Amino acid sequence: MMLRELDTVVLERDLPEHELRRGDLGAVVHVYDETTIDVEFVRASGRTQALVRLPIEAIRALRDADLPAVRSVEPRRGAA
Repeated sequence: MMLRELDTVVLERDLPEHELRRGDLGAVVHVYDETTIDVEFVRASGRTQALVRLPIEAIRALRDADLPAVRSVEPRRGAA
């Protein structure tokens, strides 16, 4: 899979430590190599939910058949 910075990607597994679920959309921030990538996940407000370094198998490219959805998360403790 060839991804570039700013590509939109889909999370392929839950990351409960970041309150992320499979299917959440993120943006590629940095591609280290063909195995490792940084992805930023943001809330609708634009606030960063998580910036996560992931193995390439944990994400996939966005497809035309994908339909975005909205879900709510509880505010994180200590967040303003």
